[in-house]
Parts: sequence; structure tokens; C-alpha cells
Amino acid sequence: MAGLRISICILAAALLAGCGGEQTRDVSGFDRDYQQTLMEQLLDAQPGTVIEIPAGEFIIERGLSLSGVDGVTIRGAGADVTILSFAEQRQGAEGLLVSGSDDFTIENLAIEDTIGDALKITDGTNIVIRGVRVEWTNGPSTENGAYAIYPVQSENILIENSIAIGASDAGIYVGQSDTIIVRNNIAEYNVAGIEIENSRNADVYANIARHNTGGILVFDMPHLPRPGFGTRVFNNEVHENNTANFGHAGTPVAGVPAGTGILINSGDGVEIYDNLLRDNRTGHVIISSFFSSGFENLELNSDYDPYPESIWVGPNVYEGGGGNPDGLELQAMRIAMFGPTGRFPPVIWDGYVDPDKMVDGALPAEQRLCVEGVDVLNADLPNDASNARVESETFRCTLPRLSPVELEL
Repeated sequence: MAGLRISICILAAALLAGCGGEQTRDVSGFDRDYQQTLMEQLLDAQPGTVIEIPAGEFIIERGLSLSGVDGVTIRGAGADVTILSFAEQRQGAEGLLVSGSDDFTIENLAIEDTIGDALKITDGTNIVIRGVRVEWTNGPSTENGAYAIYPVQSENILIENSIAIGASDAGIYVGQSDTIIVRNNIAEYNVAGIEIENSRNADVYANIARHNTGGILVFDMPHLPRPGFGTRVFNNEVHENNTANFGHAGTPVAGVPAGTGILINSGDGVEIYDNLLRDNRTGHVIISSFFSSGFENLELNSDYDPYPESIWVGPNVYEGGGGNPDGLELQAMRIAMFGPTGRFPPVIWDGYVDPDKMVDGALPAEQRLCVEGVDVLNADLPNDASNARVESETFRCTLPRLSPVELEL
């Protein structure tokens, strides 16, 4: 499959994270004076300001912010040499919060060990995040901040050549936004590696998602200002996403089974193709409704659609996986259906479908779930898995293809 393998130069950029139980990086020798200079530069920023952060390791004790100033660039000397450490953060909910600022770029630096979200950008247009490493250096922990790279309620977003490690929710998260490209990134040891939520027109490609609880997620959740549609997930390497779930109880990602490759929950208009999915122990591709999210008792807003529809799972490479699912119920289902050494098929569907949209026993053609080339496990969860079964021909269909995302940067 042409273009499936990721360039070795991206792999070389990865800085490996340890697993849980390690200590946060020793910052005793870090520079403690530069933070005042950086705070003043952000406070004094004017349209078009370029803030150059030199090589060095800097302690930042308070959350940084930029608000309402367009055209600002924050540039370091490299994600391995310009390090902003928040290990001694005493104030602020985020590491860096950028709000209401269009044409914003941040590149070539690292943000480490924030109390909460590391890099949050909200209400902006034309956002570029490039060559940024965000890491909690103690490894996976519920005490880590929720989001590493976190643009929300924004438009025209490019996230590339960046690294996210250790987030207790999502490493790279884009929510309630429009026109998005997430490419050439590495996400590892997060609960969710990469997540697109309630967003429209997103291309997620040429990324590596490994050693997360779930590799790549496409979610649509209730009680948010907008629904999502139109996410293409292609040409990614999604492997060994088997880290035990360390998300905060009560959050949507806390219910993601360890061993999940790509998960669609209630999302519409999603394409998954030309990916390498390897050794994700529960399932490579999981497609579920809101009714399998663990929030079934939540009252839904009237305009929310809890069913995943218009999903195309095209040709992918599947290796291993599915042989040791997370949770006793899934293990029991696997053994009952496939024997002690058997594996789930590459695609798992919870079996929920909107009865109000059915015509002659099937969804309209443009709303179907279509899967090429592999079997699908219909888990039949609406009936407590009483008729869980493997199907293939049911899902042999096609959908109109989504258009590539074009950014206006």
C-alpha cells in the first residue's frame, strides 16, 4: 500500500517515555530567571510579534497566556533544546492558554509537566502548532494534565511534527472546530493518542499512535454546541495501544478499553483507510454508539444523534491484535465465539442502529457502515450480546468519498 509506512525521520524525532512509577524530571539546574522575560513578552505582544525563546531549560511557575492579539509567533530553538518546565507550577490552570488570537503559530519547543492542560488554544482562526513536544515526564498517571495539545472552538488548524506523551485524557485533541489537519505527529502513553471530537472536516494522517489506551478516537458527544462530520483517518501507524486506562473516572475516555486501535463513538462521516494497525489487543477498529459509552443514563439533548453513521472502513493492513481484549465480558465473548486462542475480527461494531431511519430493514445507502475486505464482529449489545456474530457481506457497500481538507493559512 503506497505511502503507508511513516518516514524514518519522524521516528527518529520521538523521545521515548517511560511507563508509570517514574519520577518527574529533575529540574534543580533549570533557569529560574527567564520566566519573567517570557511573561513580559506575552503581555507586551502586538500584532505580528515574534517571540524567540532561546535554547535552554526554563522553570515556569505560573500559567502563561496570550489573549486577543493576532499574528503572534512563539518560536523555540527545537523541541529537544528549548524546554519550558512547569514541574513547579504554583498558579494557573494551563501551561499556555491562547484565546481569541488569530494567525497564531507556536513551534520548536517543549512544554513539560503542567498541572492541567499543557497547550490550550481557543476561539482562534489560522492556528499552526509545529514541532512542539508536550510531555509529563513521570509517565502515564491519572495525576497528569488532561490534554497535551488542545485547540478547541477554532478554525483552520494545522498540527504537525509534534509529540504528545502522558496525557490523562488526550495527547492531541481537537474539539468543536472546523478545517483541521493533524499530520506527522507521535502520540504515545496517553489515554487517547489523537482525538477529534464534535468537529468538521478533519484529516488525520501520517501519524504514529502507539502505547496509548486508544490510538485514534473520533467522538461526537452530547451537550456541545455543534455536531461533527467528515473525518478522514488514513496512512497512520496505530500499534500496541495497550496501556491500562488511567483516565479520570467519569470522563468519556475513562471507558475506552485498553487495546483499542481506532475508535469511533457516535461519529458520522468517517473514513478509515490505508492505516497499519498492529497488536492492539482488544480491537483494531471499534465502531460504537453513545449507548456503549458508559454514559447511557445521561439525558441527551434533542438534536443529538447518538448513532455512528456514514462510516467507511477501507483497505488497511491488520496484524495481530484482538486476542486479549480488555474486560471480563469481552474476554468471555472472545472465548465463546472463537475459542481460547481465537481473535476478534479486525472490526468490531456494537450493533446499535437508529430504528427511526431504517427503510426495509436497512439504513439508507448514504448512512450505512461499509467495511472492505475483512469480517466484522456484530457484538449485538442492544440485546445484551445474545446474538453476537461475525458478518461480512452485510457491510460490503460503498459511500461517496470525503474531500481532502484544504487549509487557508
